[in-house]
Amino acid sequence: MTFELVCFYAFAAVAALAALSVISVRNPVVAALCLVLTFFSMACVWLLAQAEFLAVALVLVYVGAVMVLFLFVVMMLDVDLVPLREGFVKFLPVGIGIAVVMLVEMLMLIGVRAMQVAPGPDPAAAAGKSNIGWLGEVLFREFLLPFEVAALILTVGLIAAVPLTLRHRRGIKTQNPGRQVMVRREDRVRLVKMDAEGNREASP
Repeated sequence: MTFELVCFYAFAAVAALAALSVISVRNPVVAALCLVLTFFSMACVWLLAQAEFLAVALVLVYVGAVMVLFLFVVMMLDVDLVPLREGFVKFLPVGIGIAVVMLVEMLMLIGVRAMQVAPGPDPAAAAGKSNIGWLGEVLFREFLLPFEVAALILTVGLIAAVPLTLRHRRGIKTQNPGRQVMVRREDRVRLVKMDAEGNREASP
């Protein structure tokens, strides 16, 4: 058994245990931290598979951005978890049955024989380049238009998610930038002209 295989088993075991902890622990903050450990362990597995881009994207995008956002939302919102857990055991067999059916369908689509086919040669190694360099060259030369279209779709989805999640609540002080820009001096400031009077000393 080589050292690389030992590292693979170690990273895979840590990722599996951390993934089970995400759905089993009761504290949402601990679950989010276990998810961070899962992502980092899977990034190590991607590095062993010589997929540097996926490993870097997993650490920077998910661990560095998405999970920080999750932790911020979980720690800032006072979420009552008791109603969310009610009926979990009741619907657990249904969830397991649906998961098994989905797994069988995936295996039918992929095919058992396809799993035994040896993978083809690595195009990055065949071109004599690193994984990130080869992927960037192919992405920005051959697939530039689909890449830009996907970025546009994600941007539209991000902008549309903001008004969909916007909630107006009473009793909260907010700012309206449109009204702040349209304000005039005459509406906010009033000049009053008064006669100046000096200090009169009291006569003895």
